[in-house]
Amino acid sequence: MRWLKPNLKNSLYGLLGHASNPTESTLENGTEDIREAMLALLGENSPKRFPQLTRRLRYAADIQALWYLRGDLMATLATIHGETAARQQVRAITEMFDGLLPGSLSSRPSPLMG
Repeated sequence: MRWLKPNLKNSLYGLLGHASNPTESTLENGTEDIREAMLALLGENSPKRFPQLTRRLRYAADIQALWYLRGDLMATLATIHGETAARQQVRAITEMFDGLLPGSLSSRPSPLMG
């Protein structure tokens, strides 16, 4: 049954609109880079100030889990730095996801961001 897992993953990426699958090492390295960047935005005191979010970021299982945690990160950063600064920081994190997500999860331009 092991041969089924990579084929299933490839077919899911194909169905979700991702043109080329990232290699396993690219995906793993990208995930860890994004995780570290997200934790860095919270600061070195994050385990004490934001224990739940820090734990969720640290133990997120995959790139999709980190993608969905951007909203929680945005809310937390907005309370620290204000919404404008938080939006800029999260935008930089969002760009790190390019090429690592299935096409259906990529961000779309917002008409509010004119």
